[in-house]
Parts: sequence; structure tokens; C-alpha cells
Amino acid sequence: MFSTSLDKCRGYLKAQTRLAAKQARQELPVVTISREAGAGAVTIARLLAELLNRQIPGKGGCPWTVFDRDLVEKVLEDHKLPKAIKQFMPEDAAVFSPGSLVEELLGLHPSSWTLAHHTTDTIFRLAHMGNVILVGRGSNVISADLKNAFHVRLVAPREVRIQRAAELYQLTETKAAIFVRKNDRARARYVKVHFKVAIDDPLQYHATFNTGRMSFEATARLIAEAVSSENAGCS
Repeated sequence: MFSTSLDKCRGYLKAQTRLAAKQARQELPVVTISREAGAGAVTIARLLAELLNRQIPGKGGCPWTVFDRDLVEKVLEDHKLPKAIKQFMPEDAAVFSPGSLVEELLGLHPSSWTLAHHTTDTIFRLAHMGNVILVGRGSNVISADLKNAFHVRLVAPREVRIQRAAELYQLTETKAAIFVRKNDRARARYVKVHFKVAIDDPLQYHATFNTGRMSFEATARLIAEAVSSENAGCS
């Protein structure tokens, strides 16, 4: 699954390279997804990409592509960083462990702030390219000034998210609850520390969807309809 997703990302970048070679290129849309843990962001993002590739087929000669977990790989590639750095790039702004801090001071890997800056730079460039769905890492804040961006927040009742996490990662209910709480806090902290914004501020998004009341498929359809409507006159 991961290698297939990474292949799609590489295909997307090749298409963007061809697009950049043209003298004039249209402004392509971008979708950002902020989410609570267990709200179904990865599944919805992939369903959304499939829908948009049908509704806005080959727009600009570039397929819609999701950047989520493989975004880290793109950051490492963009900034010529060794893959071993990946372990120091969680979606969290918490202070590293004492051992990691010592390694940072010794110059064995870039600082957390440097890595966050590299990530922000890559997200900004991807958003400018368009036909992309960016999941997490403050992507809505980074692309807030882009007129072609549509920002979504995914939420669900805590008990629903705990159940999903337990099923997906084969955890006990207690461990799933810890997983959900830890990830929610980490993501909120990342956005607050690096962008001075509250992750759950509804004014940061065009729409918020409760996936405890809607299926992933229905959520993806509504987002696709909104994006298609917003870009109906840009073909």
C-alpha cells in the first residue's frame, strides 16, 4: 500500500514537471485535510482523489494525488536529507527525548525547528502545484492565502474513533484510547507551536465533517462536489 502510494506521488511530480515546462499554466486546486485521530482522513483522502480524478479528469495533465505519510519521504528528497532522519519527523512539536536532544546538539541530525521548516516549505510548494490533497502538518495554515485551496476538518465522537483505532491497529480499547488522545494532543501541539493557531478553530476551514454521522464515502463525495463546484469555471 505504501509503495503504491509513493509511486503515485512520483507520477504526480513527473506530471508537474511536464506542466511547469509550459509557458502558461492554470491555477490548479488543492485540498487540505486536518483531522482528529481515527476520523478516517487517510481513507477519505484516497476516496476523494479517485472522485476528483473522475470529476476533474486529468486537469492540467496532472492526476490528483494524496500526500500523507509519504509527505515525509518528499521532504527528505527535497532537502537531500538521509532517510534515517525520518524517525525525528513526527507530527508533534514536543521536545525530543534527552538522547535525541544530545544527538541534535552534536549535529547528528537537524533540529526539530529546521525539520518543521523543511516540511512547511515542501507543503507550500506542493500546494502551489495543485491537484493535490495534503493531510495534516498545518497544511491548511500554510496554504491559507491561496485562492485555489479548500480546507477541511474531519472529526468524530471519541468513542467512535477509539473503536476504529482498536480495529485498525489491533489494540485493546485502553491502548486505543491512549493512542487517540496522544495523537490528538500531538497534532494540536504541532499546529499551535509552529503556526500559533488552534487546530480546532472552525474559522480555519471551509467545512467540518463529522464522520461519526457520515460514511467515509459520503464525506468524500461532499468534499469532491464542493471542490468541483468551486473550480467549475477554471477548466
